[in-house]
Amino acid sequence: MPHAESLMYSGDADRDQVLRAAAACPVQAVLVDEDTVLGRPEGPATPHGDTPVGRIVIVGASLTGLRAAATLRREGYRGALTMIGDEPGEPYDRPPLSKQALTGRSATLDTSLPRRIELDAEWMRGVAAVGVDLDHRRVHLADGRAVEYDRLLIATGVRARPWPNPQEAALDGVVVLRTRQDAEDLRRRLAARPRVLVIGGGFTGSEIASVCRELDLRVTLAERGPAPLQGALGKVIGQIAADMQRDHGVDLRCGVTVTALEGDREGRLCRARLSDGSVLDVELAVAALGSVCNVDWLEGSGLAAGPWGVGCDAGCRVFNANGMVRDDVFVAGDVARFPHPVYGYRFLTLEHWGNAVGQARVAAHNMISAPADRQPHLALPVFWSAQFGVNIKAVGVPAFSDEVVIAQGSVAERRFVAVYGHRGRISAAVTFDQAMWLDFYRDLIEKAAPFPPDADMVGRQAEMRPVPAGIAVRAPAIQDATVVVTGDDLEGRRATLLGAHGSGETVR
Repeated sequence: MPHAESLMYSGDADRDQVLRAAAACPVQAVLVDEDTVLGRPEGPATPHGDTPVGRIVIVGASLTGLRAAATLRREGYRGALTMIGDEPGEPYDRPPLSKQALTGRSATLDTSLPRRIELDAEWMRGVAAVGVDLDHRRVHLADGRAVEYDRLLIATGVRARPWPNPQEAALDGVVVLRTRQDAEDLRRRLAARPRVLVIGGGFTGSEIASVCRELDLRVTLAERGPAPLQGALGKVIGQIAADMQRDHGVDLRCGVTVTALEGDREGRLCRARLSDGSVLDVELAVAALGSVCNVDWLEGSGLAAGPWGVGCDAGCRVFNANGMVRDDVFVAGDVARFPHPVYGYRFLTLEHWGNAVGQARVAAHNMISAPADRQPHLALPVFWSAQFGVNIKAVGVPAFSDEVVIAQGSVAERRFVAVYGHRGRISAAVTFDQAMWLDFYRDLIEKAAPFPPDADMVGRQAEMRPVPAGIAVRAPAIQDATVVVTGDDLEGRRATLLGAHGSGETVR
């Protein structure tokens, strides 16, 4: 299956063999479990707990929502199920949109997520949720309707962060990439062979630059940091990524920002000005500036939702503004901010395919389970990127590290394993075309194995010299929260979470 991005497996073959093969598979993500492919099981299933659950509403009808719905049906839930999504079409997979969907090797429309059997759900497509009434258990929609629920799953994910200057963002040729429509538009524009500026050297920006070079297009990548990927993987790997980009013909500009985008008289992008004084003649600028959590519809709801995402416990139960969990509202996927015990119970938001799938399963299970049967979301993050002919795969959280060492392979050949450490324990591993080692390092992370690794590994470096990881410390978005506490006694004290415009709601 050349150039495949994700594969969901179900069958009767030896599951262990499939799992062992998955790590080295050219497919970027492989989902192996007892489910039929995003559908119902063929055998009977029994709901958990003694309390029947009435109507379940899932807001967000993409990978996370679809996976949660499939899990609900597999685990025996036979009640009413409503799926609400603001996009009009079928749910689709997003990772290919910044890779093969742009090259023409794969039709953009082919990224639809497979559903082997209907979920017996009511679908409300093309309509956004605009609010939630926790007291009356209702989700309010943009078309004026209200949908009642007994359990609510928030799976609204994130959207692309737009170029901050609205007038410049409106120029013909200034685009972002997040949705299938975005990808179709970008692929059409790339076919016209423009001069391209990519703003931002994270994974998405680097992948778009890679596609441009594969299409033999002139591309400049502007990154405000010292190197691409440094924010996620640190200085050492960032420098390797920078060398890789330059070797493939990318005009990489680091340590600079784009100060202005300018258009011609017809409103078409024609040039960009950089902070170092240089001017670029370009017809296409892709703003790859990260993401914004889709939580606007939750403002004033009384939930702990803001720029940081939606706060929840390890079982995906959402916090209210008082920091107390609700048993009827859950969250999963890119928008969820949850504590991970392996990383010091630090609250994480993870925009990864694997996290969306795993957390959706945990949330769905817990929605229909008695308290004693609920499960924590403890899976280690796994993510990948395909760029410049190299498959980069990682396990763990490199940002939660203070040191890194090249443990196996050769940096010169760009086939190696970099292992990260935090206070003497292994915290993450990143592989360049060495994905077969991911499970090995996953086990070491879960066992709190010492750093640097001391196992006798194939291709082990003769001498391991850890160096600083070089990952910049970022102030978490939660520091932007404004909370007002009112009341004079123990029973009367309540918290109010203020929104971006100073509005808020007291949580009782």
